[in-house]
Amino acid sequence: MIGPIRVALVDDQSLVLEGLRVLLETMPGVTVECATTQPTELIAALRRESVDVVISDIRMPGFNGFDVVRRINSWARPIPVILLTTFDEANLLDEAITAGAKGFLLKGASPEDLLAAIETVADGGQWMSPVVTNTVRRASRATDRPNDAVPFDTALTEREKAVLRLAATGLTNKEIAQTLGLVEGTVKNYMSELMIKLGSRDRTQAVIRAIAAGLL
Repeated sequence: MIGPIRVALVDDQSLVLEGLRVLLETMPGVTVECATTQPTELIAALRRESVDVVISDIRMPGFNGFDVVRRINSWARPIPVILLTTFDEANLLDEAITAGAKGFLLKGASPEDLLAAIETVADGGQWMSPVVTNTVRRASRATDRPNDAVPFDTALTEREKAVLRLAATGLTNKEIAQTLGLVEGTVKNYMSELMIKLGSRDRTQAVIRAIAAGLL
């Protein structure tokens, strides 16, 4: 992107909101255009202000983070939303994906991970916290049954697994291609094939299903 990434924040806890605002203002290439404790005020501000990324808490009274994502995604020009949560629960990640969030992190994530998430979603990518990835893996193991059948083709090649692992860290197709020494079009083809194999509508769901099936 040309110029700083413009961010809007919403968290119903004033201290958390202020701490996040101060943190982001120390990050290179990031500016905070709006910070509020009220989701309705955020939505109103977004109609006036031009921002590149929205960062929202999930658990807020009345109008929660999932509601924020769905409202913004209903617009003609949606803004990518990163959801933050204190709770390390696999079902929250699933709900975030269903709502259409582009990022999901625990509030305990490092500033480096937060900045990487902001840069990734601003560039059109998606970001999942590695901690959350581990939560999904643990939840999957806890609910496994010996005779469970996986409802999709799990015959993934090592290259496909490598592409998925990198996608799970939030890398774009271009960055995955550079890491693996491939051209971007090849990575796009891998991702398309993986979504078919895993019965997924997008790359994030493909990663989640692969983790849940114990493939990564």
